Parts: sequence; C-alpha cells; structure tokens
Amino acid sequence: MLDRFFIKRLKHPLRLTAKGIDKLGIKANWITLFGFALGMMVLPALYAENTSLALLLVIINRALDGLDGAVARVQGPTDLGGYLDITLDFIFYSAVIFGFALMNPTDNALAASFLIFAFMGTGSSFLAFAIMAEKRKIERLEYGRKSLYFLGGLAEGTETIAFLVLICLLPSYFAVMAYGFGVICWITTATRIYAGYRTLR
Repeated sequence: MLDRFFIKRLKHPLRLTAKGIDKLGIKANWITLFGFALGMMVLPALYAENTSLALLLVIINRALDGLDGAVARVQGPTDLGGYLDITLDFIFYSAVIFGFALMNPTDNALAASFLIFAFMGTGSSFLAFAIMAEKRKIERLEYGRKSLYFLGGLAEGTETIAFLVLICLLPSYFAVMAYGFGVICWITTATRIYAGYRTLR
C-alpha cells in the first residue's frame, strides 16, 4: 500500500548511488547474493536472542535489496536478476519469522506458523498473477521498471519491512503482532485474488 509513495522518494538517491556502484564494476546480482547471505545471519542472531543484531541485519538486507534493483536498472534488468531478487526476498522474510520461533518456541511457534502460512497466500497470489500478466502482456508501471508485474495490496514491501523492524524492537509482542500482520496478509491475498479474477476472466 505504501510502496509507491516510498519508491518515488527513494528513486533519485538510489539511482545516484547505483551509478557510482556501476562505475566500480559491481554487478547487481552480487549485491543481491551478498545481501541475502548477510540477511540469513538473522537466524543465528535470533536463536541467540540478539534482536539488536537481527534488526541491523534486517535493515542492511532491505537496503541492499533496494540498491540491487537500482543497480540493475542502470546496468539493464535481467531475468536471472529478477528471479533471484523475488525468490531470496521470500526466503528472507520467512527466515526472520522462523528465527522468532527458534528464539521462543513456546510463545512464538504457533504465531510464526500462522504468519508463514499467510505469506504463502500473499506470495502465491502475487507470483501467479505475475505469470498471467506476462503471458497477456499486461503492464503497470506505477512501481517503476521491474522484472515482474506487481499486484498491490495492504501488505507490500514497505509494510513488511516496518513489521520486521517492529518485531525486532518489541520481541515480547511478537505473537500478537504476527497474528495481526497475518490477518492483514490474508486480506491482501483476498483482494489480490479478487483483482486477478476480474482482470483475467
């Protein structure tokens, strides 16, 4: 819901940074893979109950995720880049939630399971429509040039990042926030399925 707002404001500074990185010969996919590898360190951090380190890793991972896309737009987007970006994003999001289950299985495991279940809804409705949109040559450029068609909703990237930051800042409230965000994800899934149905029928 907030992605378009933030994308417009971050587009210019990201592009300037991306141009500098491109001059250094650094490839977009390298940034994607490095950001993912660093981000996955959130699992041992949360297992050790170090939510401050987990928060830092979330912020760095998400910053690199924005940067790799900007670099890709300077260098020229590729199918491999788009594939890696979206796949590793979903793995990272779920890893953070799984990390909270590892940290406190008694209080967090069921809520974490519910939220990952909800992520399956948002992810599958998003990716399945992207396939059909590509097949039908449907384009929507409010989100800028991307490798996949972006079908919006209440829970998009910005909201997910805000949620990940909040649970790292307030880990004792993880279960409550996970159930709440899970409901938001299911509302997003329902609206995406409805929009996809109306578009594709």
